[in-house]
Amino acid sequence: MAALLFLSPAVRAPLMAEDKPEEKKPNKAAPKAAPKSGAPAARPAEARPPAPAANGQAAPAAGPRGPAQGPGQSPAGAGAPAPRPMPAGVRTVAGPGGGSVTRVNGRIADVHTANGLDIHHSLNGRTTIVRQGPDGVRVVAVRGGGGYVQQPFVVRGNTYAARTYYVGGRPVERFYRPYAFRGVAIEVYAPARFYPIGFYGFVGVPFFAPVPYAWGWGIGTPWFGFYGGFFTPYPVYPSPALWLTDYMIAQSLQAEYQARMAAQAAANAPPPPLPPGQAVLTPDVKQAIADEVRRQIALEQAQAQANALNSDPNPASTGIAAMFADNTSHVFVVGDDLDLVDAGGQACAVTQGDVLQLTQPPPQSATFATLVVMASKGGVECRKGSAVQVGFADLQNMQNHMRETLDAGLSDLQAHQGGLPTPPQSALGMATPAAFSMGAPPPDQTVAAQINQQFQQGTQAEQATVGPVPAGPSPAAIPAPAGPPATISLGLTTDQVVGILGQPKNIVDLGVKKIYVYPDLKITFNNGKVADVE
Repeated sequence: MAALLFLSPAVRAPLMAEDKPEEKKPNKAAPKAAPKSGAPAARPAEARPPAPAANGQAAPAAGPRGPAQGPGQSPAGAGAPAPRPMPAGVRTVAGPGGGSVTRVNGRIADVHTANGLDIHHSLNGRTTIVRQGPDGVRVVAVRGGGGYVQQPFVVRGNTYAARTYYVGGRPVERFYRPYAFRGVAIEVYAPARFYPIGFYGFVGVPFFAPVPYAWGWGIGTPWFGFYGGFFTPYPVYPSPALWLTDYMIAQSLQAEYQARMAAQAAANAPPPPLPPGQAVLTPDVKQAIADEVRRQIALEQAQAQANALNSDPNPASTGIAAMFADNTSHVFVVGDDLDLVDAGGQACAVTQGDVLQLTQPPPQSATFATLVVMASKGGVECRKGSAVQVGFADLQNMQNHMRETLDAGLSDLQAHQGGLPTPPQSALGMATPAAFSMGAPPPDQTVAAQINQQFQQGTQAEQATVGPVPAGPSPAAIPAPAGPPATISLGLTTDQVVGILGQPKNIVDLGVKKIYVYPDLKITFNNGKVADVE
């Protein structure tokens, strides 16, 4: 019999229950009031199309997130949207053409137009335009062609959100459960299908023997060559969890590279170089991701068991609410281009493939959580080791990104692609549709046209609100937020030094003694710790 993954009774019991959060069906006759002209709007979250598979093809079951709610609106049955934490130097004024304009240290960050659009210009120079309609329909358009269209639907008295992305020339649909968590509107991923219970058991234990695996990409592949100093895949895989870890990282980085190139092309800017100061994905960070992968797979196994009993997904026990309550540290792989705020009140960015860690739950009165950056890509991105504030909606989107990407990886594992071990017979059955999916609408075939139209309308509306806005500069041209000067002290580890200074120009390897050579200094390590600085 295949081993079952462990999930505590405190988490498993609500999954099996028919727990329905308080909600109302979408009411098309009662549009919600838009924010008053000149009033600050909640900052819209960014959206990314689903990540392409590691082999370069679209992965239908994977995909980064969009906003968990539109600014000024909330999905049916959920709470009110909460503004994200904002950095120092924020100033919001009424726009001359109506609406409002929010600047951070003089830079236009957010625009709320008179016709109800919310526009965000990120630190990385990307633009996202969000429209939330009174009927619950949301359209998100991202410079370069990304985005999605979302609509609510009701099955057995529960409200869901159907979100259609446009990937590889075709619509791809995913589903979510709106949920009010501490009064904040979030949307929790709801898988449309589940694998046989025995398959989750197969994924939860090590392979019989370590498995070598050729991914099909290398230094000559554009995205991998770009991030080659940040991410190195394992040469062999002792367990499915470690294979899924590299799968998820590769998916995230490939999607981030494509989004970066598309945004630069749309802005008629040259391709940006990778900024200095990367905090690489070290083995301990990847192990932490693998541990989180096991927890998320265990969660899906419990959902599959509940689905077999014809139970509906319960967002209170499958999203961040449950993660806050289980007294466990959790790791998140970022699935969006987001602007955050560090402990010093300064703005910094995270992008797809960065890694954050939640070490303790937020206070009951909070609407955001404090996480620690475990890995980032330098430049304007939040530095490794810094504490950053993440709104609940954005944090839920990160968990959604992990689960959606893992679902795509599970499909490859079950099909034992690329020489992966063949699962036992009990794990090879057909996937079972989720109980709610039979009542879901089909993918929106007009998604590409709606995204393109909204970006054009948003650009015009922004010009009417604040005047012409130049295209954002490339990430390399944006100075990193001011921070304390870099300090290298005796006893720091190699990882800590690389997190502060980035990768060295040269490394002199003398066994237990290593010398890292930077342009203006040399650092000597003995047994992995700083022994001398010249």
